[in-house]
Amino acid sequence: MKNRTIKSSIGNIECYVKEIKGSTPIIFLHGVYYDHNLWNYQISRVTDRTTIAIDMPLHGRSKQISKKDWTMEDCSIMLLEILDHLDIQKCYAVGHSWGSMTILRAAVKAPNRFKGIGLCNMPLEEGNVRTRLQFKFQHLLLPFRKFYTQQVMKTMFSNETLQQKPQVAEYLEISMNQLSNMDIRKTDRAVITHVESGFPYLSEINIPALTIKGKDDYVPTPSNLKTQIVNGKHTSPLEQPEAVTEMILELIKR
Repeated sequence: MKNRTIKSSIGNIECYVKEIKGSTPIIFLHGVYYDHNLWNYQISRVTDRTTIAIDMPLHGRSKQISKKDWTMEDCSIMLLEILDHLDIQKCYAVGHSWGSMTILRAAVKAPNRFKGIGLCNMPLEEGNVRTRLQFKFQHLLLPFRKFYTQQVMKTMFSNETLQQKPQVAEYLEISMNQLSNMDIRKTDRAVITHVESGFPYLSEINIPALTIKGKDDYVPTPSNLKTQIVNGKHTSPLEQPEAVTEMILELIKR
């Protein structure tokens, strides 16, 4: 995969491109605390088309973020800017959590740019006072990073996953170690505690869309989209990689 650093209105975003000429690309967006490596398995299974995996703002190698108070809306604009920079007129987009919320908004804003979207573990609730207080308390634990990471793991993975696939916990720890405490606070504010509701966007989707979530995931099930429920919690691309791959293959066959 070739690295490309793309300047967006948020800042410099690192992209990892595996190019297959003459194909409709798939762009992959990860969730909070991860990086582009979240999609390694799925990308390895897609052999007939270009794939682009990005490091979301402040995550992975996307550290040069110039906009101070960026929002979920800014993330959707960033995605469209990346497509423009890479001269991609139409693509498939697959996201996890934060990545899914970004894709949902971008697809409503510019539906002509997407042939289909795959949404994994997509939160839809707006940030409210209760959420803000909850994360304010949680952030007090950030100086105790190992303990904080362990608490995040309990939200991301089921006990069964952690027992059967200990490598997923190791990957999350590695990706979180790339984030400073300030990176975590800024990201949580932008995409969790101060985000607007995603439900209104669902009614505006008019392109093929598939969703997947863990049976013990905290996110709601979209009532108007085909949703597959799989074992696990909030990180289906790692907990159920084959099921997520099959979702992607189904999407691009439509």
